[in-house]
Amino acid sequence: MRSGQDLTPKALDKDLDRVGFLGDAAEAMGRRLIAPGLAICFLAVCAILASLQFAASDVSSVLILVTGATVGGYLAITIGANDVANNVGPAVGARVVSITTALIIAAICESAGALLAGGDVVNTISTEIIAPDDIPENFRFMKAMLTAMAAAAIWINIATLVGAPVSTTHTIIGGVVGAGVAASSFAAINWSTLGVIAATWVASPFLGGIVAALLLAFINAKVIYTDDKLSAARFWLPILLGGLAATFTAYMTHKGLHRLIVLPFIPATLAPIVVGAVVWAIYRRVVASQALFLDNRTQSLRSLFAIPLICSAALLSFAHGANDVANAIGPLAAIVNSQSDEINDLHYWILGQLNPVVPLWVSAVGAFGISAGLLLFGRRLVTVVGKRITKLNPIRAFCVTLATSGTVLTASGLGLPVSSTHIAVGAIFGVGLFREWYRNRFVPQKVNGKRHQPIRNREERRRRLLVRRTNLVTIIGAWIVTVPACALLSAGLFHVFDYLLGAQ
Repeated sequence: MRSGQDLTPKALDKDLDRVGFLGDAAEAMGRRLIAPGLAICFLAVCAILASLQFAASDVSSVLILVTGATVGGYLAITIGANDVANNVGPAVGARVVSITTALIIAAICESAGALLAGGDVVNTISTEIIAPDDIPENFRFMKAMLTAMAAAAIWINIATLVGAPVSTTHTIIGGVVGAGVAASSFAAINWSTLGVIAATWVASPFLGGIVAALLLAFINAKVIYTDDKLSAARFWLPILLGGLAATFTAYMTHKGLHRLIVLPFIPATLAPIVVGAVVWAIYRRVVASQALFLDNRTQSLRSLFAIPLICSAALLSFAHGANDVANAIGPLAAIVNSQSDEINDLHYWILGQLNPVVPLWVSAVGAFGISAGLLLFGRRLVTVVGKRITKLNPIRAFCVTLATSGTVLTASGLGLPVSSTHIAVGAIFGVGLFREWYRNRFVPQKVNGKRHQPIRNREERRRRLLVRRTNLVTIIGAWIVTVPACALLSAGLFHVFDYLLGAQ
């Protein structure tokens, strides 16, 4: 207690400041604990949901499924926290939407993509790399899938903390391979399927980059570098958005909606044409009304690309949910499928049997887990993809998201677990390198109104580099080490798990 000499107004103010500081610190700490607390609540729901699936079974099978659902939910959260940058990073980097708005749009579309169109890629990861028949003992197979999910979750969590946008597809496949080899042998792995997947990993980022560069070249030629930019935008932007809508509708009618309803051939063929025409007609009026208040210059065009960019970012989130939900629940689906004789049929209740390999509750764990991860922890990596590789504006970001979503949707329709991280980053580099090539080949100043002078000075070309190579080295390094590191981690966890539980 202070003496009477210390009880002055000045001393009391200092004490009150200390109390206020402690209160602010406690409040800040409480806010930081909200996200982990909500994540723990979600994992508890996953565990309860899994425990309700058994009609009757032994304790070990119940335990392995409940643990698998919890780890699968945790893996889905880490995927959402890491991969959100691929979906909304370009839109945020172009300053079209805020991070909060982008996260909400991504969460809704991620969940829709995972629930409606996620089955094909889940089947690939859960049954075609390693199957229960490849490992003689069923319980050993379930332990392998469980350790694969745990290793992938740990690796993605580490990558998210250090700010590295690693491929979650690489991570889970590395985990499945490592656990499969540890549980049985190298012969248990379907190397032909793995070879096809690895080939798509190499080809998909180049394809995303090429498509994005071609889109930017097309927009430059047809819109940006024309005399009447606004008239060109009024003509071409509705066509691009209508084509985007038609492509997405075609995917949904032929692949996405097959879990709910199978459309006859004629309606499935006509639906994309009708939807594309309706979107074209509506957006033609929208662009015309926007262009009335704009000047005929390139800067004005950026506002016209805001709506197409938001639409393409939403489509990319849907495509990401359809493809990358397999990374979260592929091993969990394998565990459930291996116990199909012991599990209730309640998870097939909507429209009969939705999918014999991917039950609805398993898809829900992945869908809502990814959405929870990107809403609670997804802000960290947005700037890496959206701002640190190359400068994006709405026009360039639209090319990136449209190229990425189209490539990912095509791969999802084929059942190929491609890396959306690879494709998104490849598209960003494609746009940046195309701009470099154009600026290095032509001087910005026009000669005689239209023609440009080539740049021949090497130092001047180096000064005009628009892509940060240091970030490319970091990202490629993370990609290279992910598969072997996660495979080794998964194999190690399997042996530890096997030792703790005893050989079954």
